[in-house]
Amino acid sequence: QVQLVESGGGSVQAGGSLRLSCAASGRSFSRFAMGWFRQAPGVERDVVATISWSGGDLYYVDSVKGRFTISRDNAKNEVYLQMNALKPEDTAVYYCAADWRPAGGVPPYTATEYDYWGQGTQVTVSS
Repeated sequence: QVQLVESGGGSVQAGGSLRLSCAASGRSFSRFAMGWFRQAPGVERDVVATISWSGGDLYYVDSVKGRFTISRDNAKNEVYLQMNALKPEDTAVYYCAADWRPAGGVPPYTATEYDYWGQGTQVTVSS
């Protein structure tokens, strides 16, 4: 079992920045691929970014490339999402997710492949 707790959400104006954190506890964090997903009202939960356990393989959805950065600190059992140049369309509940993937490789980017989820943190970007 892995427990995930997100923090760092809030309300910002367009162009602003936020840094989301996800603290993990339980099984060997360093062998999990991690992902950030988001869900706006009435919309399916979609991937934002993912990272392999080594940090060497990353994936970003096109709409956040160049603005968001995913990273992790395996010593602290944490994963982060630095969000810059935020836009109103980034408004959503952001979820941290973990996928047991000790062999490494490209982290999955579909929600159904992730086994553990946090409770979510709200990000609101006003124009």
